[in-house]
Amino acid sequence: MARVVGDSQSNRAAVQATNDDASASKLSCVKKGYMKDDYVHLFVRRPVKRSPIINRGYFARWAAFRKLLNQFLDCEGNGDEKGKAKKQILSLGAGFDTTYFQLQDEGKAPHLYVELDFKEVTSKKAALIETCDQLRNKISATASVSRERGEVLSDHYKLLPVDLRDIQKLNDIITLAEMDPGLPTFIIAECVLIYIDPDSSRDVVGWASKTFSTAVFFLYEQILPDDAFGEQMIKNLESRGCALLGIYATPTLQAKEKLFLDQGWQKAVAWDMLKIYSTFIEAQERRRIERLELFDEFEEWHMMQEHYCVAYAINDATVHVYNIYIEVSKRHYLCCGVRCLLFFFFFFHRLHFFIFYRCLSFLPFTY
Repeated sequence: MARVVGDSQSNRAAVQATNDDASASKLSCVKKGYMKDDYVHLFVRRPVKRSPIINRGYFARWAAFRKLLNQFLDCEGNGDEKGKAKKQILSLGAGFDTTYFQLQDEGKAPHLYVELDFKEVTSKKAALIETCDQLRNKISATASVSRERGEVLSDHYKLLPVDLRDIQKLNDIITLAEMDPGLPTFIIAECVLIYIDPDSSRDVVGWASKTFSTAVFFLYEQILPDDAFGEQMIKNLESRGCALLGIYATPTLQAKEKLFLDQGWQKAVAWDMLKIYSTFIEAQERRRIERLELFDEFEEWHMMQEHYCVAYAINDATVHVYNIYIEVSKRHYLCCGVRCLLFFFFFFHRLHFFIFYRCLSFLPFTY
């Protein structure tokens, strides 16, 4: 059921402030050893120590994203060398994300990486890139940087300001960034579309489907607003001025999948983060990070993770990225299948024990 919400413009500054929270959370994870990131500290003014449940939750989000992104980048394409086809990444509401710089260090940077956000955010990021050699050297010494316009332009990295609700401006930005609609494209939207009105969210998803013939869309955001935990989650965010304007339009995993399918995407799958953590993230990684901190918030952990999800949609005109969807789907159905098998195993095991016990009751236990 839809709810009346305030003007989305009214929470613009508050939503932009969540960018600082995300960077601080990531730095907290890095300092505890959950992940490696040599750049995030450059974007955090006041480091904070997050609780173990926040650290583990952020790690799960990061690990799912990086695994899917790496699968996309490692896909074999139609280039001259195996796996070396040109690819591009488009990050919507990128904030102070450092993925491009990390990919450079790992030797996995795509042909083109484009980041979009409000001008207030891109201007701050452009200023940091302009003044920090550690960042600028990863882009290009000859890159054009304008903190006034909030722009960074180089051959392989672009940072540009845009309001995602303006589809015509999005088209102009894609042209300015020299993105190729025919190249395989990985689109990122982490806690972005949920903060804009449902019509604008649908427009962005539909625009991406029509613009890029071979693409993956990675979406991370909240779900389940109608139970007690969901209601409290929404109240907490609204108290900070961050209304989840789109959550009642896509409140469930099925609704997230439908959002993509209705807007022209060929395939879509959505998982809550509890399932992502337990079945998609490698067991070895889980064991490693679970040794980093004392953790006793299991009930809260389960509730929190069930209220966040990853949705993953694919358009594939070249059978270039479809194998990623197949792997994700296999894990989904394997997980469901294993659960069904376990259910029937325990059911029939209990039934067998019951029958055996009843038979024993009829035996003459006299000596």
